[in-house]
Amino acid sequence: MDISLIRTFLEVASAGSFVNASERLFVTQSAVSLRVQRLEEALGKQLFTRSKAGAELTPAGREFERYALSLIKIWEEARQQVGVPEGYTKSLTIGAQYSLWPRLGFRWIDSMQQEMPSLNIRAELGMPDRIVRFLIEGVVQIGLMYSPQLRPGLTARKVIEEDLVLAASWPASFEEIVPHYVFVDWGPEFVHAHALELPELTNPGLSLSLGALAAEYIVSRRAAAYLPARYIKKYLDEGRLHLVADTPRFPYPVWSIWRDDLDPEVRANAEATLVVLKSRIEAEQHAVIAELRDISTNDIVEVLGNTENSF
Repeated sequence: MDISLIRTFLEVASAGSFVNASERLFVTQSAVSLRVQRLEEALGKQLFTRSKAGAELTPAGREFERYALSLIKIWEEARQQVGVPEGYTKSLTIGAQYSLWPRLGFRWIDSMQQEMPSLNIRAELGMPDRIVRFLIEGVVQIGLMYSPQLRPGLTARKVIEEDLVLAASWPASFEEIVPHYVFVDWGPEFVHAHALELPELTNPGLSLSLGALAAEYIVSRRAAAYLPARYIKKYLDEGRLHLVADTPRFPYPVWSIWRDDLDPEVRANAEATLVVLKSRIEAEQHAVIAELRDISTNDIVEVLGNTENSF
C-alpha cells in the first residue's frame, strides 16, 4: 500500500478538513481528495463525512485510524532500522523547535553519542503541531517544545524553566530602548502579561514570530527584545548584547515529549544525559539572572505577569 495515502488520511483526521491537510502536506486540496478516495476504494469503506464545516471520521474511519497509526509506526521503525549506517546499532530521531536546538538540542546530541557511540541520531525541525504529528506517526521518538500537546502513547516532562529577558544590542536604559523595541511573540501568556505590565512597549514598529532566531536580528541592529537567557548568554559574554536593568523576566517552560515505546536502552541514555545537561543550562540561566539582579534597583528581578514572585 502507498504509505502517502495513510499519511494523508491521518493528516485529514488531525486537521479536521481537506483544506487544512493540504496546507500541512504542501499539496493541493485535489491531491488530498484523490489520495483519500484511493484509500477508501482500497478499503471499500467511506472514511470521512464531508461537509462545509470540514471532514469528520466515519465509524469505519475511526476504526481504521488505529491501524493507520500502527502501519506508520511499523513503516518508520523499518525505515530507520534499515537506514542505520554501518557501525551503528541503535537509531533515534529528535524533533525540536528552532529556539531549542542551540545550547540544548545540539548539546544533548553530543552527550548521547558520547555515552552511546553506536547510536545514530537524526534531527528534525518544526513547530509543535508538526513535531507532535511526527511523534504520533513514529517518525520522531522524542520532541522538544514550548507548548506540549499530549496524545495517547506520548508522555510529557518539563525540562527547564526558560527565562526570557529583555536585552539590547547596546548598553541602554529601559527608556532608551522603547523606540527601538522589537516585539517577539512568545505565545498567549507572554502577550497578555506583556500588554498589562509593559504598556510602553505595546506599540512596536516590528513584531517577530521567530522565537530565539530573533536574537540574530537584534544583535546586528540597534534594537532590543525579550530573548531566552540560555540562548543569548554567549552574546552577553561577548558584549554584543546587554541586559536592560529593572526589567522583569518571563518564565517559559521547555518540555520534552517521549514516545512510550522508545527503545529502553536509548531512553535510559537520553534521560541520563538530559539530567546532566539540564543542571548545566540552569546554572547558565542563573548566571544571567544574577547579572540582571546586580544591575537592577534593590537587586530585585520581578516576574512578568506575577509581581509577587521576584528575587
